[in-house]
Amino acid sequence: MAGFVRHIFLFLAFVISSGVAVGTSWAYRDYFTPEQRELLPKIQKVLVEAIALTDKGAVEANPLLEVASRRLKEMDYTVVTDPSQPHDVVFRVKCEEHKVWEGTATHGGDADLADAPSRLWKGPACQFNYFLGGTKIKWQKEVRTDFQDSAQAAQAAKAGEPGAYAILKLRERLEEYDFPVIITAEWGQADRLAKVLEAGNTNHFRKMRIISVMGEMVNDSTLPPQALTTLKNALKDKDLAKQAAVALGNPSKDSIPLLIDMLKTSKDHELQAAAAKGLGQIGGLHGDARIVSPLIEVLQAPNIDYAVLTEVVWALGKLPDKRSAEPLYALDRKLRQNRDRDDPKLKKLQEALFWTIKQVDDFML
Repeated sequence: MAGFVRHIFLFLAFVISSGVAVGTSWAYRDYFTPEQRELLPKIQKVLVEAIALTDKGAVEANPLLEVASRRLKEMDYTVVTDPSQPHDVVFRVKCEEHKVWEGTATHGGDADLADAPSRLWKGPACQFNYFLGGTKIKWQKEVRTDFQDSAQAAQAAKAGEPGAYAILKLRERLEEYDFPVIITAEWGQADRLAKVLEAGNTNHFRKMRIISVMGEMVNDSTLPPQALTTLKNALKDKDLAKQAAVALGNPSKDSIPLLIDMLKTSKDHELQAAAAKGLGQIGGLHGDARIVSPLIEVLQAPNIDYAVLTEVVWALGKLPDKRSAEPLYALDRKLRQNRDRDDPKLKKLQEALFWTIKQVDDFML
């Protein structure tokens, strides 16, 4: 268990530090025309272009081109760098010592994501976009260095010319930032993601990231059945099961039996809690009453961990049902008799219970 929790903690720390957005709907946005949507699943040959700009002008961009090309090949794309060669899409990376704003909206959609272009950032940054059918798509990501003043950073590192140092550090960011997974999800190619997820040499962080984006593709109803099976199989992997349970909690009704089974049979409290959370998400989105009885059954079972109970209670509040009323009242009476009122887990359970009882009471009026 300690190892599993450590994996989750490290993944979240990596997400924050690397600007990887989790919980975002990438696939099949409404900005695609019907013709463009038909092209997306056919993308195989990618023309990669790279631009490197310093305050002194354009510099050699081949190191950036090499990284971008190599990393896209990780997703089994055929990469070309000669525009005269046949290609299905153009993927462009523009890296600058001082970024020139090319963003989209000021808020909403991509503009609210951790790796969205920032109006405030004027330091070194790489911006990603792509062209499909000769049209620039309204999709853009950005990665930045951990310093904004390249002159000061180069001086502190005794690295010489600031522009060259900024481009070098941006190249390092291209090695870290998992744009291949993000763009593959954007193009809706779940089978390609599933293949990488199942590969023996795929590291844990990338697996977690793929599960997250595949969960969003479940949400967008763009995940094909065979890829959904892959996501369900991740439930069998202890290090991936929690993330997979939450991902399957997006509005896929097909995942209800799996989540119920995990909730009722798993000996791992964190996995049980994740399954309850997933069931609550489905209940809130679909109003599927199949989730109520299993949640009540766990609610009334003896010796259930407080963290699991808390997620069960929250889940019942997402789909108020009169069957939940008496079991919730009974739990409330039991908790009022508990003398350990300072237990943080107990306080969280009481907070969830207060909210859920109110939802059920309002429903029964």
